[in-house]
Amino acid sequence: MSDRNLRQADGLLMKVHDPKSGPVLPKEGEHNVLITSALPYVNNVPHLGNIIGSTLSADVFARYNRTKNIPTLFVCGTDEYGTATETKALEEGITPMELTTKFNKLHTEVYEWFELGFDMWGRTSDPAQTEVTQDIYKHIHKNGFFQLETSDQTYCEDDGLFLADRFVEGVCPNCGYDDARGDQCDKCSLTFSSPTELLHPRCKRNKSHKISVRPSTHSCIRLNAIQPRLEDWMQKARVKGKWSSNVVITDKGEIVEPRMLGEGLRPSAVTRDLKWGVPVPSVGDKDEDDKLKDKVIYVWFDAPIGYISMTKSYTDKWQEWWMNPKNVELYQFMGKDNVYFHTVLFPAMLLADGRPWTMLHNISSTQYLNYEDTKFSKSRGVGVFGNNAAETGQPASVWRYYLLSQRPESGDTSFQWSKFIASINNELLNNLGNFVNRVVKFTNAKFDSVVPGPSDAGGRPKPSSQGAEWAKLDEEFFADINAKLKEYRDLMDATKLRGGLSTAMSISARGNQYLQDSGLDNALLANHRERCAEVILNGINLVYVLSVIFHPFMPSTSRDMLAQLNAPARSLPEEFTIDILPGHKVGKAAHLFKRIENPEEQEAAWQKQFGGHDSAKAEGVPAAEAKQASQPKGAVDHKANWAKSAEKKKAAAAAANAAKSPEERDLEAKLEAQNLVVKNIRTGRGEGNVEEETAKAKSLKAELAALRKKLKATKI
Repeated sequence: MSDRNLRQADGLLMKVHDPKSGPVLPKEGEHNVLITSALPYVNNVPHLGNIIGSTLSADVFARYNRTKNIPTLFVCGTDEYGTATETKALEEGITPMELTTKFNKLHTEVYEWFELGFDMWGRTSDPAQTEVTQDIYKHIHKNGFFQLETSDQTYCEDDGLFLADRFVEGVCPNCGYDDARGDQCDKCSLTFSSPTELLHPRCKRNKSHKISVRPSTHSCIRLNAIQPRLEDWMQKARVKGKWSSNVVITDKGEIVEPRMLGEGLRPSAVTRDLKWGVPVPSVGDKDEDDKLKDKVIYVWFDAPIGYISMTKSYTDKWQEWWMNPKNVELYQFMGKDNVYFHTVLFPAMLLADGRPWTMLHNISSTQYLNYEDTKFSKSRGVGVFGNNAAETGQPASVWRYYLLSQRPESGDTSFQWSKFIASINNELLNNLGNFVNRVVKFTNAKFDSVVPGPSDAGGRPKPSSQGAEWAKLDEEFFADINAKLKEYRDLMDATKLRGGLSTAMSISARGNQYLQDSGLDNALLANHRERCAEVILNGINLVYVLSVIFHPFMPSTSRDMLAQLNAPARSLPEEFTIDILPGHKVGKAAHLFKRIENPEEQEAAWQKQFGGHDSAKAEGVPAAEAKQASQPKGAVDHKANWAKSAEKKKAAAAAANAAKSPEERDLEAKLEAQNLVVKNIRTGRGEGNVEEETAKAKSLKAELAALRKKLKATKI
């Protein structure tokens, strides 16, 4: 465009991929980044915690890498197989495919509103999923890493079928949580190889149905045989990928996953007695094929394969991404409850497969985002869910900013309406919005929208030529921006997105300080026009830098900044440079953000709107009641509800423990102590023969399992 005057330099502009030109592919000998987000389970509506925990975080990192012109592929999709989907479809009286199609559309709409830029958004019900999953299963089988095991399974006498995983609920044997699922406890995250491990199991579909235990044969992956190779890979990967501590392994290399300690990993069933899922493929052994006929692959075996199959649906050159460990680095984003499956099960599967897969380079996991002082609950109407965030009238960029500023990277965080409002009025408006508007508006009004400055400006910035004091001020400004740019890159490269956003805001704040220190006003223009031109030139170019720094976090805001600058998207610089040159004509200034008026009233209104179905009933309660008087009108007493819930869980745990026989409690204590002995030897904190001590732990566990089986038989 004739009104633009930009510095010409290789790599200055961001390379924006055009899907019409074909798929994004890695380049030989270059740094290529493959990014996945944990596949959202299809049969629910994602809440804000789900979104920040995986999909939004992965989107930010993908956009960040694209700002560096790195070939980047971002893959995600809905996880559609498994017990929960089959159960919900039965409840609604429709087929699983009809159910998943309905929810896939809902998920798609939610993520489009939040401006998530997937290169491929797929579904595990796609035929490619069956093809790839069965192929990997056959390779693992060929390499001898499967074995058949016949074990007791819960069986519903009324429905005449085996109850797999989430068809069963009961008391967690570890923490006493009363509503643990058949495959995992949502409270303590312990996973179960069989629903029979639950205490007092019951049918989820109908609690009055009679539950019994019957034998069923399943295929089990021999994790015990893979563990030595897995641990060797894990230790090398965590060093190369600079992993932060997670629930499986610390940043120092200490394995803390309980299932890998003591006696170590054991064979884990990868098939289920269901109809909805990837069918177990024939392996050419008649006896084995007959025993596994009509069974499907376990959802946690097939779900991570979805990343691969979705890439296959995206391009027939999918192996350039997934079988290219020399040129591709794999980054995976998820909540902490999914870490085990991505650092243990999925890597173990790929190692057992034997082919040269692109393995995990870096894992970025989050803790939990809570709502105010309670938890998100769709059934109770508590919290903001993805499909109603737009009801607030606030744009996606504002939501993205606040969620990322509260990203639970090292501990649980909480969504709070007061902070949400403050993030708009006090942070975005007063910091970023103020700086951009002040610089562009001044250029519009005082320089007829034409960027001023010396004709030789461009590239490395020059300190002021209008006096030593101003020159020093400029030098400090340039040095500070360059230091913050390095800090921003380091944090983002390490997937410390919350810190990266904070640094981005500090760069904007430094810009405001620079304008203040320079005394940018009409007096400076009238008395020192050349100096005023230098300040505006530096300010306009800092806005250009901010447009790319904030692009990963707030893409729409970034586009608005570029429109006001009348400039194309730029790449992320390593240092501050003058790239919009004197003579360039900028666009018209406009406010990037809108202030929320009457913040206290708006906070109370949103608390009522998203506080639960009972919040409307709270209106009219006499203000004299002290408990109600301390809350916004219409709000739910979340603290009291949470306390009641905690008390209920505590009582359930106590009841479960009281129900245990003295012999069972004694064996549990002995096993816990023995596992600690093994752990200390493995980590160098204790002395002894690890094989002998592990054998003792195995013996105690077997003794405990036999006792529990005996006790359970008398209770059912």
